[in-house]
Amino acid sequence: MRVTTNGISIYYEIRCKRKGSPPLIMLHGNCEDHTIFDRAVDYLEQAFTVYLPDSRGHGQSSPPLDGQYHYADMADDLAEFIRKLKIEKPVVCGFSDGGIVALLFAIDNPDVPSRLFVCGANTAPSALHGLSISIMKLRGAKDPRERMMLEEPHITAENLSKIRCPVTVVAGSRDCIDPKDTRLIADSVPDGKLCIMKRCDHSSYIVHSTKIVDPIFSDCGVDLDGIRVIVPYAR
Repeated sequence: MRVTTNGISIYYEIRCKRKGSPPLIMLHGNCEDHTIFDRAVDYLEQAFTVYLPDSRGHGQSSPPLDGQYHYADMADDLAEFIRKLKIEKPVVCGFSDGGIVALLFAIDNPDVPSRLFVCGANTAPSALHGLSISIMKLRGAKDPRERMMLEEPHITAENLSKIRCPVTVVAGSRDCIDPKDTRLIADSVPDGKLCIMKRCDHSSYIVHSTKIVDPIFSDCGVDLDGIRVIVPYAR
């Protein structure tokens, strides 16, 4: 399916096993697409109506005409996506770049989301560490999507204080995001909670993994009665 947001043709899929179940929007990371959530969605669709958009210039969505990428534009795309599809009070779960987009969206639209799951997000490029990031900085980012990651975002504690919904901040115990920055996010939102995924790196708990399902079900108060499959948390 497709919807046009701010001149961008956004491709998305919807997965749902229960008619009328609450909406959950999953936002992928840089140079990825919605398919990274394939294993988690097999479980999430039993309790939610799961919306899986590809960000602008990713997957099957069209790129910006000027070839430039900014997190703020992606956050505007999300707001328009929700408005056009008439999604009410969605839970938003964003990974990496998707987590940044979720934060910016909630800052500018505090009354729209019911809850956020912000996974592996950072408030500034300086919070990124690790060998792959160091190599990217040394050689320079030729892909404009990667260049965005090295130049943005610039989110302050004051910005984060504007978020009104509960926020679960998730990171791997071996994440490439500075733990101090992860803690800053959790401490700066009025209703924040920190969730560290043990023995996980930046992506291993969410990309083609089911491990993110347990925090989502738990923090959203999902009644597992009637859910056909028990979530394999340790997988």
